[in-house]
Amino acid sequence: MLFGRKKRHINRILVVEDEPLVAFDTEHFLGSAGFEIAATVDTVAGACAALDGGMEIDLVLVDINLSDGSGLDVARCAHGHGVPVLLVTGSCPQDAQVFAAGCLAKPYPQKDLLGAIDAIDAVIGGAKLPRRLPSGFNLFSTAA
Repeated sequence: MLFGRKKRHINRILVVEDEPLVAFDTEHFLGSAGFEIAATVDTVAGACAALDGGMEIDLVLVDINLSDGSGLDVARCAHGHGVPVLLVTGSCPQDAQVFAAGCLAKPYPQKDLLGAIDAIDAVIGGAKLPRRLPSGFNLFSTAA
C-alpha cells in the first residue's frame, strides 16, 4: 500500500492529568489525531486501577504532579504491566528514565506531543527514529 497509513503500535492511550481543561484538550486532540482514549483519570489510584483492571492500553500519558501523588508512581505501575509511559511535566525527574519511555516538557505544542508519541511508536516497532525529535522531548527507552 503505497499511500496507505502506516501501522501504529500505539493506538489506545490512558491519559492521566488532574487539570480538567488540560485533560479535556489532550483527550480531544488525541482523539482527532486518530488515537483511542482508553480512559482519562486524574489520580495515581485511578491510573493504577485502569492498568490493574486489564484494560488494553498501548501508552500512558501522565503528568508528574497529581493530586494524590506522583506520576512516577503511575509509571512504576505501568512498567509492571509492560506499558510504555510518556511523562509530561515542567521538569523531568532524574529517575524517570528507569520507568518511562520518554519525557516531554510542559508547556508543549500539540505537534510536539504527536512527535513524541510517534518517536516512542517507532522504537516499539523497531523503525528508524525521526531525524528531529520534538523540542523539549527526551526519549529514554521503550523497555517497559
